[in-house]
Amino acid sequence: MSSESKEQHDLSPRDSSEGNDSLPYEVPLEAQKESSTDFKQFETNDQCRPYHRIHMEPQEKPNTNIKQFIIRKLEKSCQCSPAKAKNMIFDFLPVLQWLPKYDLKKNILGDVMSGLIVGILLVPQSIAYSLLAGQEPIYGLYTSFFASIIYFLFGTSRHISVGIFGILCLMIGEVVDRELHKAAYILPSSGMVVNGSILVNYTLDSTCDKSCYAIKIGSTVTFMAGVYQVAMGFFQVGFVSVYLSDALLSGFVTGASFTILTSQAKYLLGLSLPRSHGVGSLITTWIHIFRNIRKSNICDLITSLLCLLVLLPTKELNEHFKSRLKAPIPTELIVVVAATLASHFGKLNETYNSSVAGHIPTGFMPPRAPDWNLVPNVAVDAIAISIIGFAITVSLSEMFAKKHGYTVRANQEMYAIGFCNIIPSFFHCITTSAALAKTLVKESTGCQSQLSAVVTALVLLLVLLVIAPLFYSLQKCVLGVITIVNLRGALLKFRDVPKMWRVPCIALWEAGTAESAKDGTLANCRASLPSLVTPECASAMRPIMRRLPDL
Repeated sequence: MSSESKEQHDLSPRDSSEGNDSLPYEVPLEAQKESSTDFKQFETNDQCRPYHRIHMEPQEKPNTNIKQFIIRKLEKSCQCSPAKAKNMIFDFLPVLQWLPKYDLKKNILGDVMSGLIVGILLVPQSIAYSLLAGQEPIYGLYTSFFASIIYFLFGTSRHISVGIFGILCLMIGEVVDRELHKAAYILPSSGMVVNGSILVNYTLDSTCDKSCYAIKIGSTVTFMAGVYQVAMGFFQVGFVSVYLSDALLSGFVTGASFTILTSQAKYLLGLSLPRSHGVGSLITTWIHIFRNIRKSNICDLITSLLCLLVLLPTKELNEHFKSRLKAPIPTELIVVVAATLASHFGKLNETYNSSVAGHIPTGFMPPRAPDWNLVPNVAVDAIAISIIGFAITVSLSEMFAKKHGYTVRANQEMYAIGFCNIIPSFFHCITTSAALAKTLVKESTGCQSQLSAVVTALVLLLVLLVIAPLFYSLQKCVLGVITIVNLRGALLKFRDVPKMWRVPCIALWEAGTAESAKDGTLANCRASLPSLVTPECASAMRPIMRRLPDL
C-alpha cells in the first residue's frame, strides 16, 4: 500500500469530518477503500494521457476603420425586405396584431361594459379638470376623446385608461397662468385690452380672447411634451422608468394633490381670486382665501357641502363593496345631472350670482397648429410634464401587465403617450397620461382589451355632439368638489409616511447583518422594528452606515 493510502487509512474520524465540511457523519471504511482504488486507477490512466501546453500570446487588435464599421452597421440596419417592413409596421401599430385575433364572444361584453362606465365617469372629470388647467370645459372633453382613440392604435397595455389627468392639468395650469400674466390680459365688459409690446401677433387677431390664448398655450405645451416623449422612445430610454421609485412618484403625486386641493378651494367658496405664482404660492393662496372668506358665495358654499355629503360616502361604499358590485355607482354623473337641473330651474346664476360653466359648444373646432412663438417660453416646462406623464403611464402599464400575465414594451408606450399628445395638440387639447383611478375602474368592470377605449370615445363623442350644451348651468363649485373627492386616494398616502420613514432603517439592518450579528445588536434592533429608530439602534447602525459604499 502506498504512503498516500496509508495516510488515508490513518486519518481519524474527527480529522475526516474536519477535512470535509459537507459530510456531517463518518465515512464507512468500505467506501474509503473504494474511493482509494478508484483514485489509483484514475491516476494510472492519467499518466498515459498526453497533455498539450497552451501558450497564450498577446495579439495586437486589428486596425479597424471606424468609418467602414459605421457604414457596415448602417447598411445592415437600413436593409429593407417585405418581412422586415411588415414587422416594423406591426410593432409600431400593435392594434394590427391583436385586433384580428380578437375573441368577440369572449371579450366583447366586458369591453363594452367597461367602456361605457369609464366614459360616463370621464364626462364630469374632463369638465372639472379642464378648469384646473385654466381651460374651457369643452377642451377637456376633446382631450379625453382623442387620447382614447390614439392609445387604442399605439398602446400595448390592455387595461390602462388614458385621458385627462389632474396632476398634469395642474402643471399646465401653472404655465397657462404665468403666460397669461406675462401677456397682461384684461377683460372688461367692453372688450379686451392687450399689452401690445408682448403680444404683437394677437393684436391683429380680434377673435383671440383670453380663452383662445389659454388653449394656445396649453396645446403648445402639449405638443412639446409629446415631442420629448417620442424622442425618448426613439432613443430607447424606457429603462429610465425603473429608476423612478414608487416612493418618488407617490411623494410627487401626494404633494401635487395638496396643491390641487388648494387651487380648487376658491371654487367651493365661490371666491374670485387670482392664482398665486412663485415660491410660497401655496401659503399665499391660503392667506388670500382666509382674508376673503367673508365674501364667500353662500349658494356655492351650500352646494359644495351637499355634493361632498353625497360623493364622499358613495366613494367609500364603492371601495368597500367593489368585490360585490359589478360596476361602481356613477355618483359623479348623478350629482352633475342633479346639480345642473337645480341650477337651471332655480336660476342660481341670476339670483345668487353663482359661477357656472357657461356655454359649451357642440361639434369640433377646426384644427390649428400650436403657436411656435410660444415654444421658447414653454419648452422647459414641457420636460417635467413629459417625464411625469410617461413615468405614470409606463408604471401603470407594467403593473397591470404583470397582474394579468402579459408583457408591455416601455419604449412603445412612450411612442403611444407621445402621439396621444402630439396629434391632439392640433385639435385644441391638453396633455394626457394614464390615470390610476379610471384604470382600476376599467379593470374591475371586465375590460379585456383596448376596444373598451373605442366605446369610451363613442360616449364622449355623443356628449360632444349632442349633450354638451345642456351643462351650461352647471356650477363650478360642483366641478371643484368632484376634483377634490378624486384626490382622496392620493391624500390618504400621507398615512404611509411613518412606514416609509422606517424603510431606510430596515435596509441598513439587512445590509449590516454580518457586522452586527456577533454582538447581538442586530437582534435588538429587529426587536424594535415596529417603533421608530431608537438611540441604541442608531449607535448600532453607525458602523454600517460607514460601510455602505463598500456593501
